[in-house]
Amino acid sequence: MKNDGYPKEPVLVIGSEKRAFSLAVCLLQAGHPVQLCTKNISIAREKINTHLDDLYKYQPDHVPARTGIKVLSKLDAQLDEKLVIAITDEHLSAKNKIIQEVEPLTSLDTVIAINTESIPLHEIQQHANHQERIIGANWVEPVHTTFFLEIITNELTSKKLADKFFNLAKRHWQKDPYLLAHGMGIRTRMLCAMIREAFYLIEKGYVTPEDIDRACRNDPGYYFPFAGNFRYMDLMGTYIYGVVMQDLNRDLSKARNVPDFFKEIMAKGHYGMETGKGFFEYEEGEAVTAAVENWHAIFREFSYQIQKIIEKYPFQYLEEEMDVKK
Repeated sequence: MKNDGYPKEPVLVIGSEKRAFSLAVCLLQAGHPVQLCTKNISIAREKINTHLDDLYKYQPDHVPARTGIKVLSKLDAQLDEKLVIAITDEHLSAKNKIIQEVEPLTSLDTVIAINTESIPLHEIQQHANHQERIIGANWVEPVHTTFFLEIITNELTSKKLADKFFNLAKRHWQKDPYLLAHGMGIRTRMLCAMIREAFYLIEKGYVTPEDIDRACRNDPGYYFPFAGNFRYMDLMGTYIYGVVMQDLNRDLSKARNVPDFFKEIMAKGHYGMETGKGFFEYEEGEAVTAAVENWHAIFREFSYQIQKIIEKYPFQYLEEEMDVKK
C-alpha cells in the first residue's frame, strides 16, 4: 500500500495478534502516523520489522520510515486520533472491553472500527455510549499486501463516518472494500459453509485433508485472483451450475456442530504449525520453530507475488482498461 502524498490523520491500532501488526504497516505505508497499543510489544516490533524488511526486498520504492509507528502497552490518558481500529479475539466481552476503554478518551467524531466475524454489530454497539460511531471491519493477513476489507454497518451507524472509513480504505489504503448495511459479515459465513462440507466429506471417509486442499487450491484457488464465484460462473456458462445445484444441494451437509474428529484434534492441542501438528504434521522438537518460520516466509513472499497479479486484473478489469484507453 503506497503513500499517495495526501496528508493523513494519525490512527490508533489496538491488538496483540499478527493482523494488528500488519495493519499498522498498511496504515504506515499509506502515510498515517500510527500508534499500536498491544500486550506483546517485543513480538509486535519483531513482526513489524520483518514486514518492513520484506518491503525493502519486494517493494523497495515504497518503504515507509520505521519511526512512523509508535508501539505502546497502554492507552494515553487522552487520544487525539479520529480513527481507532481494534482487532480482538472473537468474544463479545473482549470487544466491549475495548470500546469501554476507548470511548471516554476520544471525541464524538472518532470512528471506532472493530473486527467481528460472527457477532452481530448491534450486540457490540449495545453497551456503547455512542453507537453510531461503532463499525465492523474485518481484515486478511497480511493486511498490507491484501485487498480485502469487509466493512459492517447497520441502521444505527453514522453514514458520514462509515463513508469516511470506506473512502479512506478505497483511496489511500489500496483496499477493494465492500460495505454491508445489515450488521453481519459474509466472508466467514461463506468460508464456514465450505469448511462444513469439507468436514462432512472427511468424516464420511470420502476424502482426506490432502484431497480437499488440492481440490480447493487447483480449482477455485486458480481463478479467485482473477474473478469471484459469480464472474467465474458467467465465464464458464451459468446454466450448467443451475443444473448441477438442482441435484446436488439436497445432498450437501447441514451439520450444526463440528465433527468429532475435529474436536479430537482440538482436545489434543494440535493447533496447527505452531504446535507441530494440525490437519497435517510438521517438524518435531526444536525443528518446529524453523519449519514454521520457513512457511511464514514463503507465504509472505507469495503474498507480494499474488498482489501483483490481482493488481494487473482489478475487479472491474475491462471497465478500467477502457477508461485508461479513453
